[in-house]
Amino acid sequence: MKNIMRYKGYLARIDYDEADRVFAGNVLGLAERISFHGASVDELRGDFEFAIDHYLSVCREAGVAPQKQVGGRVLLRLPAETHAEALIAAQAAGLSLNDWLLNAVRQQLDT
Repeated sequence: MKNIMRYKGYLARIDYDEADRVFAGNVLGLAERISFHGASVDELRGDFEFAIDHYLSVCREAGVAPQKQVGGRVLLRLPAETHAEALIAAQAAGLSLNDWLLNAVRQQLDT
């Protein structure tokens, strides 16, 4: 993945803010929005690690789980033609549409 920084199993998306001339990051997958920034990569890395360590400490003290809880269900809206094509492709592969879509999502996550 491009523009991703990792620390302690957490991922953050990194963007460059041209107006402020700083890198800005947002931690992904947390219950709270955690942002950080830095004028250099080293500064950005330090602020990211501080933000994660601080957030985990606050969560631990409050007895709150830091990860977002997901239920495993996704509502997906497709144009009727795309839905029909996906259903046919799934049937041709000998899979349910759900399993076929799950495979497609997994392939995207592996790239």
